[in-house]
Amino acid sequence: MDTGTRDGCISTAVPGMSGRTVIVTGASSGIGLATARRLAGAGARVVLAVRDVAKGQRAAATMSGDIEVRKLELDNLESVRTFAAGWTGRLDILINNAGIMLVPEGKTADGFERHIGTNHLGHFALANLLLPHLADRVVTVSSHLHAAGRLDLEDLHWRRRPYSAGQAYSDSKLANMLFTLELQRRLSVAGAGVRAMAVHPGMTQTNLFGHATGVRAVLINAFARLALQDADHGSQATLFAATADIPGGSFVQPGGFAHMRGSPGIAAPSGVAQDAAVARALWRVSARLTGADMPMSA
Repeated sequence: MDTGTRDGCISTAVPGMSGRTVIVTGASSGIGLATARRLAGAGARVVLAVRDVAKGQRAAATMSGDIEVRKLELDNLESVRTFAAGWTGRLDILINNAGIMLVPEGKTADGFERHIGTNHLGHFALANLLLPHLADRVVTVSSHLHAAGRLDLEDLHWRRRPYSAGQAYSDSKLANMLFTLELQRRLSVAGAGVRAMAVHPGMTQTNLFGHATGVRAVLINAFARLALQDADHGSQATLFAATADIPGGSFVQPGGFAHMRGSPGIAAPSGVAQDAAVARALWRVSARLTGADMPMSA
């Protein structure tokens, strides 16, 4: 069993992964790279699903094990469909890790607001299209900021409201939570053995903060130096959700102060994330927008 160590601290134990296949989206940097490295080191075949293949190959060169790089643009449904159509054989674990944060107002290739389109709709389509191959679980990286989400299902793409990058990000992370819990409900109804998990990785210093500007950027940089953990520590909650024997529908987050860091464990998501009616409604909207839906009765 690979425990991994850093600064004398024992990190999340990762069991032997030989014979298992894992896809990690956004695995060329940050938490995704740290997650992929640990899983490959434990013997898994790991596919780095990345926007920039050259960057993904440079990341893969820093890792040991059975590693493959494939192109995936989550803000382009054609790319998502191409990636999924090219998948053959068994897939044990899908880790929906990639994400954007605080980006300027804009649209994806399909006309979606960028946060909801990339963080939620791209992963929603990917998971649904890959479900026929999945054998174990789907892990989706959300955030504690999901609790601040206020999804407007009639205006997901901010066509009628003044745009707020911060609110759009929180909304997309709430969508990740609602997707996970509704996916688990549907899997349970279908009698499938696949499980769905959501993760808050803690406060981690990654390139997600690269779009912050002005006073917000100054405050983030100062906070990062004092409080943010590195990507290796930030990957611990994802690794726990991906490998521990925990129930489907679990929400995993660090157990330390304000859930910013610490050993991961199962926690209760916010009340807004547990609204089953909203989760079902979001699923219907997402299926309509992406043309992807769960390929089994639910």
